[in-house]
Amino acid sequence: MIPASEHCIQQLPVLVLLPHSRCNCRCVMCDIWKIRQVREITKGDLEPHLSSLRTLKVKWVVFSGGEPLMHSDLSALSRLLRPEGIHLTLLTAGLSLERHAASIADLVDDVIVSIDGPPDIHDQIRGVTGAYRQLERGLTAVRSLHPEVPIHGRCTVQKQNFRDLRRTVQVARALELSSVSFLAADLTSSAFNRPAPWSPERHAEIALNGSDAIALEQEIEALICEYRQDIDSGFLVEGPEKLRRVARHFQARANQVLPTSPRCNAPWVSAVIEADGTVRPCFFHNPVGNIHDRSLLDILNGEDARSFRETLDIATNPTCRNCVCSLFLPMAEGA
Repeated sequence: MIPASEHCIQQLPVLVLLPHSRCNCRCVMCDIWKIRQVREITKGDLEPHLSSLRTLKVKWVVFSGGEPLMHSDLSALSRLLRPEGIHLTLLTAGLSLERHAASIADLVDDVIVSIDGPPDIHDQIRGVTGAYRQLERGLTAVRSLHPEVPIHGRCTVQKQNFRDLRRTVQVARALELSSVSFLAADLTSSAFNRPAPWSPERHAEIALNGSDAIALEQEIEALICEYRQDIDSGFLVEGPEKLRRVARHFQARANQVLPTSPRCNAPWVSAVIEADGTVRPCFFHNPVGNIHDRSLLDILNGEDARSFRETLDIATNPTCRNCVCSLFLPMAEGA
């Protein structure tokens, strides 16, 4: 448990901002693309919270989504945040990279693209014919104009690609990405506009059965063995233990092992602002306020948020025990 004196947040290193509510992919593991009502965080919405960002000493803002590049004026958000000395990261499916290539360096400091495996698997998971080719063209366009911008890859592991992790690393190399990381597909929460719980049929599209989970474990062990140099260099972001946790996540869903929480202090060092202004302590926990009602500082140190952090035991919390990701940062001095 976090000491009671540290539940009042004085420093928030990381803020995840969902600028736009919709997406131009049709991914099988996500329902954001089914949203029809367009919602955006505008410059006018965010500007009143600059004082909160300064007070909280926000260092890193991640534009996530939905698809941030569908925002009507993402450059306005960037121009608002850049003078604050905040590092900006774009998390994108990559379909619109080519169209926005000229402005990428003005928008963000680095880019993370979704890469789901070799071209045919990537297209199948994205639900868009030619998605891989569009991503490839976008990467080429960005690099031709802004070779200084780092571009990383992130793969969500699930039913359709779990046997191809090593091939995904090869694809990341072929695309000349700066790194690649792996994340298990979320199977239990209502994040990403999904109904919870999923129907058995929908769950079966993404989850691994018992034999699949064993095969994934074997694939990960082979990945660790064959790509040790990439792990040591940091090209493969996760070390052996984090990679093995991807397998254990699916093994837990197949009732082969007990679910265990990752090492995480996300609710104390980060927050998520959704396109409608909703503020969450992370993607998977309940909202604690809305930026259209109160300042971000007041929300994060308000009664709901403080009570949540005071009572949250990550080791035993059901949501945390089923979590697919984690963020652990040393607690900020004086926090």
